[in-house]
Amino acid sequence: MNKIIASCLLLVSSVISGCSLAKGDDGYTAGDLRAINHVKGIGINGFSVNGYHVPGLGGGYCCIMLPEKWMPDLKAHIEWEVDPDPYAILPELGTDEYRKAYAKYKTNYQHYSATVDIPQYGEERCGLTVHFLPCHQVKVTTVCDGYGTPDYPVKEPRNMKEPEICPVK
Repeated sequence: MNKIIASCLLLVSSVISGCSLAKGDDGYTAGDLRAINHVKGIGINGFSVNGYHVPGLGGGYCCIMLPEKWMPDLKAHIEWEVDPDPYAILPELGTDEYRKAYAKYKTNYQHYSATVDIPQYGEERCGLTVHFLPCHQVKVTTVCDGYGTPDYPVKEPRNMKEPEICPVK
């Protein structure tokens, strides 16, 4: 029984980390895409980075291709869909009432995009983590440290309130 459990754990960890170790012959490395929503009261339904789509938030989602060597003009074009009322109560799933209510509800979804610089990285990088911030701002990082650790470059807290008026860029 212990051998079966150990084998299952090894298989799961291989699948989860597989993308961040893949190397291509064209000078690119595959890495996981992750995201953290810092804005209280909104939901991120999904996002894409340079065309690589992730259907929601959560753990690593395979994959994005990053050059093995960082370049000064390296950019991340991020597109995302926001649910401004992620805790809305809809009729019972699968009913005609639900389908009608959901069709109306999803018209409130909002779509945004931003292009940001990908910070310099070296040999060690762990895919790309996108941070969704108030006022439709985003930051990205490739570091392997976890959010909230001392060396993690994005310091904004979670559950930030969206201001009444966002500053004009």
